[in-house]
Amino acid sequence: MSLDIFGFNALWSPSLFVMLLVVLGIYFLLMTKFRSKFSTSEPLTRKEAAYFTTGIILLYIIKGSPLDLMGHLMFYAHMIQMAVLYLITPIFFILGIPKWVWRALLAKKFFGKPFNFFTKPIVALILFNGLFSFYHIPLIFDTIKINFWLHEGYTAILFIVSIIMWWPLINPLPEQEKLSGLKKVGYIFADGVLLTPACALIIFADTPMYATYSDPAAWGQALALCVSPALLSSLDLSGPEMFSSMSLVHDQQLGGVIMKIIQEIVYGYVLALVFFSWYKKEQEETDTHTEKLLNPQPIE
Repeated sequence: MSLDIFGFNALWSPSLFVMLLVVLGIYFLLMTKFRSKFSTSEPLTRKEAAYFTTGIILLYIIKGSPLDLMGHLMFYAHMIQMAVLYLITPIFFILGIPKWVWRALLAKKFFGKPFNFFTKPIVALILFNGLFSFYHIPLIFDTIKINFWLHEGYTAILFIVSIIMWWPLINPLPEQEKLSGLKKVGYIFADGVLLTPACALIIFADTPMYATYSDPAAWGQALALCVSPALLSSLDLSGPEMFSSMSLVHDQQLGGVIMKIIQEIVYGYVLALVFFSWYKKEQEETDTHTEKLLNPQPIE
């Protein structure tokens, strides 16, 4: 059955589109025209603008495009949302916010103190992976998926925590570097290991785990979060099988596999960047040391 039956609003979320457009407009106004009011001479770079804009576009694709509707219909689409929202999008927002903004925020005690605590590597790892795994406990998952405020609230919290998780690896402030060299490599490996149990539980389950994707009544309640109840009542829907040829178990297993594959690709890419950056830095330090040995400064 075609997704068109749910209407334009459910497919494209125009209100979210306008809201994100306003956020993007405010970003450019604050970072360019009104930048002088914040006593900074650092101009917005093209790279920062591109990163932030990409983050906004990804956010709309995840939460405003037909992918969001599909995420309520099929589990694998939901896991694509989760992977992109928490493993890719935060990187663009961290790098898209200018350094002077981060420094100004971290200088404020109400922001800086808790942020510095939660971005400690061990705390960040446990917090993100703990909340992510907790979310995928069937009872918790089904409760959140059918309640608008719980769903939006938990999504927002997990997104903030994903920024905290990425901060020790990619933050743009040299004075905030909490990990260096091989420690970053270890951090990435630990992150991958801690995320594996939740994915494995989903991949190797031989029965449907979540009522919101297997029970027609719970599935309908979850769908009501993005489709108006009036429209839903006018449609004759029996369950997710109307929109997918896969069995519920295969849909669930595919979701777990997709999540793990995206995680491996993203972590592998970041790992390569971290490794080559560390190698380059070590090589430069070695070259500098060698240069000093070969060309010692005369003693005056």
